[in-house]
Order: sequence, then C-alpha cells, then structure tokens
Amino acid sequence: MGPHPAVAAIRLAVRRVLHDILISQTTEQSTEQTTGHPPHERPSAPLVLVACSGGADSVALASALAFEAPKLGIRAGGVTVDHGLQPGSDMRAEEVVLRLRELGLAPAESVAVTVGRDGGPEAAARDARYTALDAVADRLGAAAILLGHTRDDQAETVLLGLARGSGIRSLSGMAAVSGAGGRYRRPFLQLDRQTARKACMVQSLPVWDDPHNTDPAYTRSRLRHEGLPALEKALGKGVVEALARTAQLSRDDADALDAWAGQAEAAVRDSSGLLECAKLYALPPAVRRRVLRRAAIEAGAPAGSLFARHIEEVDRLITGWRGQGAINLPGKVVAQRQGGRLVIRQG
Repeated sequence: MGPHPAVAAIRLAVRRVLHDILISQTTEQSTEQTTGHPPHERPSAPLVLVACSGGADSVALASALAFEAPKLGIRAGGVTVDHGLQPGSDMRAEEVVLRLRELGLAPAESVAVTVGRDGGPEAAARDARYTALDAVADRLGAAAILLGHTRDDQAETVLLGLARGSGIRSLSGMAAVSGAGGRYRRPFLQLDRQTARKACMVQSLPVWDDPHNTDPAYTRSRLRHEGLPALEKALGKGVVEALARTAQLSRDDADALDAWAGQAEAAVRDSSGLLECAKLYALPPAVRRRVLRRAAIEAGAPAGSLFARHIEEVDRLITGWRGQGAINLPGKVVAQRQGGRLVIRQG
C-alpha cells in the first residue's frame, strides 16, 4: 500500500524540483568546464535547504525533502529564521531545528534577524528573512532553498497585487524559481494549503500555527480569513485555483513584454544614447512604459520606490507634451524633454 495521497502529492512536487536542480547543476558544471572557469568549491553532492517556520506548509516540505533527497544523491538541510517578533521566538526556533534534525536534515540551524520598519511590518520581516536565507545559502554553499508557498499563498499574492493597481507584473504572483541563479524554489505552488496540512497530520508531524497568520493587524491575514472566504462565497470554490492560474498567465505575458522592451530600448535611442520621443511614441504603451522604467532605474531611481504613477508622469512627456517641466523621480532622478529627446538623469 502506497503513501497517503497528500503525502504522495508533496513528495512528487519536491521530486520534480530536485530533478530540475540536478539538471541545472549538471549544466552549470559542464559550462564551467567548457569555458575554462574553475568549478565551485562544493562537495559533489549538492546541498538543498528548506526554509522552515514550523508551520504546516514548510514542515510538510521538510518531510518531503528528507524523504526524496537521499534517493537522488542530494544532501538535505534546513534553516529557520527567528524574527524576534514574539516572546519566546528563540525557543520556538530551536524547537523547529530539533524537528528538522529528527527528520534527518543536516545541517539544520536557526538564524536570528532584526526586523526593521521600512515598507511596513510584513515587508520588513520578508526583507530580513530573505537577507538571512541568502547569507546562510552562501555560507553553506547551498544549491537551492525550498520555500513552502502554496497555491493559496499565490492567490493571496495576486489579490494584493490587484489592490496595489501596479500592473500585470504585480498580478504574476510568486515565481516557481526566483533569486540569484534560481536559488529559491517553490515546489508547492500547484498544491493547496489543505494538502500540506493533511500530509503533516497523517505523518504525525507536529506543526505550529503562527499567531501572525490570524492577526487582523496584518493585511495578508485579513485577506486570508475574511477576503478570500467572502470571494469564495460569492464566486464559488474555484477562486483560489483561478487566481493561481491568473498568476502564471500574467507572468508569461509580463516576461514577453519585458523581452520586447529590452529589444525596443536600443531601437529608440539616438547615436548619443538619448531616448527619441517620436520613436517612443510609436511603441505600444505597455512596452514604452517598460522602457521608461528601465531608463529611470539605470539613472539611479530605486526600483522599489518607483511606482506606476511615476512612470505615467514621465509617459505624459511623450504622449501629452504641452511644454511641461521636469518630472522628479525617486533617488533624485529627473526626467525632462529636450529638443525631441527624453533625458533621464540624476539632478
């Protein structure tokens, strides 16, 4: 008799991702040999880490990694991040490390971080978490870090992006592969949260429910416990799956438009490298705005502070030219029209 369907589902999802990691490792090594670059100094068996909070999603992921990795000759480890946002969080982190070691993951460690205030509590915690995970991966020479985001998390991310109104890229949710060199992998994006929880239950794996996940002070928590249930009640149970599908379709479209903008950028510059307004005007708006955004970032505008409204103002220098003055952008960058050219530079 095989494993419970929920356990089989999480293991299959992890197995597929581990196969992809092995293939990318093999490709990387063969490229290094061909180009003459020295190979990375890491053991022949790649190390894959799981980022585990102790919640059902990441515990299920850790259990599947521990089961699948040895069969593929992969070393499996784990890391938990102590955000220090609750009393006793350090003890909770140590408990998670013990659980990881009981599953057979090694190395398994906890990392304490200090959460700042930039961008609100959720964004600040996320920034601190990824900075810590990057540092651990670099120190241990890990090939990848697995994250336990599920289809439900993806649906929430799409709705949050929709509420921001910042374009198709914000609707594309979380990528299955992201980070420098494809470091972060999300095996569970096609699985729902209930499957992960069921997999933990049938394997008798203890899980911890973070009180932040039910705290109405957090936007995502309100969306999870109030917004999505209301949508499901009004539109039916297929909402989460439809939103996750929207994320993938949006990602494909956004990637295509980004590639188009990259090709168009060279074509709209004159011999001195300045952007020609007439050629910009001839581009489709979605492509033109991407070109303008890239130009602003190249000039020094921080990507995280550059919003759709900023790009719309710059775009009006092209499409609604009435002799208006310079546009001030984040990072002390200024955009202005001069003699049929668009000049974007630090003021």
